[in-house]
Amino acid sequence: MSERKIGETFVNQFRNARGRVIVAMFSSNINRLQQVIDSAIRFGRKVCFVGRSMVSVSRVAMQLGELVIPSGYTVELDDLDSYPDDELLILTTGSQGEPMSGLTRMAFSEHRKLQIKPSDKVIISATPIPGNEKFVSRVINQLYRCGAEVIYESMAEVHVSGHACQEEIKLMHTLVRPKYFIPIHGEYRMLWQHAELAETLGMERQNIVLPAAGQVIEMGSDSLSIAGTVPVGEVLVDGLGIGDVSNIVLRDRKHLSQDGLIIVAMAFDRTNGILVSGPDVISRGFVYVRENEDIIESTREVVRAIIASYDRIEGSDWPSIKNRIKDELHRFIYEKIKRNPMILPIIVDLG
Repeated sequence: MSERKIGETFVNQFRNARGRVIVAMFSSNINRLQQVIDSAIRFGRKVCFVGRSMVSVSRVAMQLGELVIPSGYTVELDDLDSYPDDELLILTTGSQGEPMSGLTRMAFSEHRKLQIKPSDKVIISATPIPGNEKFVSRVINQLYRCGAEVIYESMAEVHVSGHACQEEIKLMHTLVRPKYFIPIHGEYRMLWQHAELAETLGMERQNIVLPAAGQVIEMGSDSLSIAGTVPVGEVLVDGLGIGDVSNIVLRDRKHLSQDGLIIVAMAFDRTNGILVSGPDVISRGFVYVRENEDIIESTREVVRAIIASYDRIEGSDWPSIKNRIKDELHRFIYEKIKRNPMILPIIVDLG
């Protein structure tokens, strides 16, 4: 479908709107922005931009003359209450259901200035990027709960892909006639199909590179190849530390969040080699102690049995005792209630 068709759809949507019209879309699609704004102005509506990227992109586009809005047809967010609802168009971010976007905050009553009203017509002029479907559905459901009329792609022709169709890609290849080719953007299956298309147009397979994230592409005067890899991926920010959280730490945090923690604490008299206190069992995120005294007491019994198996405990025995406590408690707890908490034995030396 042509982008021009979108303009016709918006004219019909504005013609039938009785309250505010709220359009969520990619702020970078200037042509689409212009079509929506033209439709709004045709029906006497003023335009308000909401969302950081929408505000900044529209401002730059107007400065460059790429986005044309007649004088007097833009409204600041703080002045919206000065105009009737049927004279307003709100262009916002959030077409992908991003948690902090303008549309999402409006839907969940978290926006400082805007709340969704039953008289609103909300148009989502975008297709969910693969992986975002759940977030978009969540926002659409919430908009309906607020009583708004919601229009999205499966209901009306309010979006057309900005990506080239196959015949357009063929035209680009034919015009450029490259010797080497690196398809980018999209999932691997899409890149593969693009590479197959290049082959059908005469590209040699050895001159096509399908790189994975982090692979280094080395280009020479008459060659192109993959030459090694570099580290890539998410950089985690934790407090003041950037990228310093190791995989082991992350694994432990995940374990704690899913299964909880048991601390087994006891005190030994090194001189006499005997247990003088404990074992005490402390549960955090595993079970509520007051409601599971039987499990806690059974855990103590397992630890007491391990201690009793030693005639005299020396300092050199502590590592093996700790390992036995971990192993046997893991086995006991899993057999008992099918859980796998982190177990932390603590031995206090009273020597």
